[in-house]
Amino acid sequence: MAAVDSFYLLYREIARSCNCYMEALALVGAWYTARKSITIICDFYSLIRLHFIPRLVSRADLIKQYGRWAVVSGATDGIGKAYAEELASRGLNIVLISQNEEKLHKLSKTLAETYKVETEIIVADFSNGRGIYLLIREALQDRDIGILVNNVGVFYPYPQYFTQVSEEKLWDIIDVNIAAASLMVHIVLPGMVARRKGAIVNISSGSCCKPTPQMTAYSASKAYLDHFSRALQYEYASKGIFVQSLIPFSVATNVKACRSFLHGCSWLVPSPKVYAHHAIATLGISKRTTGYWFHSIQFLFAQYMPEWLWAWGANIINNSLRHEALSHRL
Repeated sequence: MAAVDSFYLLYREIARSCNCYMEALALVGAWYTARKSITIICDFYSLIRLHFIPRLVSRADLIKQYGRWAVVSGATDGIGKAYAEELASRGLNIVLISQNEEKLHKLSKTLAETYKVETEIIVADFSNGRGIYLLIREALQDRDIGILVNNVGVFYPYPQYFTQVSEEKLWDIIDVNIAAASLMVHIVLPGMVARRKGAIVNISSGSCCKPTPQMTAYSASKAYLDHFSRALQYEYASKGIFVQSLIPFSVATNVKACRSFLHGCSWLVPSPKVYAHHAIATLGISKRTTGYWFHSIQFLFAQYMPEWLWAWGANIINNSLRHEALSHRL
């Protein structure tokens, strides 16, 4: 009986001593739950504000807001072509830059006839290095550029381990994905600062969210664009310049290396035209966005996902894509 009494007294004393700690832990738990709830509510509000509210109001006057001319690199295919069409539909004159002269002439004629805007073309292969920028600078020097869309980019032919990527491809990634955007901004930004208005859109990729195995150099180059854009925004926002880091996930372009079952779902993987229509609506509103509502949901999952889980999933998906691409080559 004494042993039982002693145990009961011991238990009571321990419970009394721990009571204050339990209250402290309860407060910590309540604070953590409230914080996460507020974060989720804010993220949901941002999703609505960016992708749904702008569709209920009249379209922004981009000419008045930024200027009459827009420059689009990588303009003959995919997102770049869709961006050029969307900007032209809003009355902006377009300078199209790409390496395919035939496609440039065709798109230039289509935009001029369809939307009654002025168009110019610059034939340039950004993988040729710094020599091409003198030509671009001379072509743009008399233009009041209001919007610059840095879309040009190079992707792996299919997911590969880093040592399997050719040295030539690595230089293309550096010259096109990194250097091109940097130097294009360097060319047009002084004029924007002088006029105290302008917008720069640097198109990154969802793979920049976290290190992505088997797309190592590509995802790193897109991470550069993301950080570059965000730093520029801090530098030049006070001078009237809006810099946007655009982070698309899967878009149904003509890049066959990234085909997957998702491409059968148009609302999951939008066409470039649909994507550009949504993304341009975020211009002047969000400095860093995916540009499309479902991509924003994917981005939120990526933000909360542990890095090791992202890498594990990327490895599985990219292994499958690599084997599929290699089997088609055989």
